[in-house]
Amino acid sequence: MMVKQERAARTRRSLIRAAAEIFAAEGFVPASLTMISRRAGVSNGALHFHFTSKEALAGAVEEEAAREVRLITESQSCDEAQVLQLLVDATHALMRRLDEDVVVQAGFELSGDISRPGGVDLRRQWRCWVEGILQRAASDGGLADGVVPDHAADALLAATVGFEVLGARDGKEWLSRPALTRFWELMLPGLAARPDSLVTRGSPGAARPRASEA
Repeated sequence: MMVKQERAARTRRSLIRAAAEIFAAEGFVPASLTMISRRAGVSNGALHFHFTSKEALAGAVEEEAAREVRLITESQSCDEAQVLQLLVDATHALMRRLDEDVVVQAGFELSGDISRPGGVDLRRQWRCWVEGILQRAASDGGLADGVVPDHAADALLAATVGFEVLGARDGKEWLSRPALTRFWELMLPGLAARPDSLVTRGSPGAARPRASEA
């Protein structure tokens, strides 16, 4: 029984990854279950045992991608004086995942697919977290005068989606550390209340050492 369960779990993971690869390369509408089963190296019958439809597979991809995004945001912690560094670190981490993990990439693309009005909205999930961090920064006196957390969250979401889309279509350099660091070096002086402080560094971990660097 245990062997069968492990085999079933591996098959399910293979199908989710294969679906993510197809969705990322072809889009949701052109993708077919046959394409996905072939990519995963399983029969159509095995696919239907785990997923009843293409929509069900897309939902599984989105849920897995959402889990990865939550791991990124929940792993961020810093001193109260460095709240804005959370945004820098988390954005760099998200771009690395978009570069390296096809499931996260496909999850974001599915979230922006107008042919699928339902499902997990990863972009909204990300924006809610960003706004929460900005509100925390505002309450701590870390935002520049006149910066409204809601408006800043909209701008940062737009930038995030821009990097995501350009990275998928025009080259992974859009998701690179240098590209994102340049963005934050432009953004943070207008966002932070103390532009001469460490929180205005655009590279990840600028305000505090990472565990691997300590």
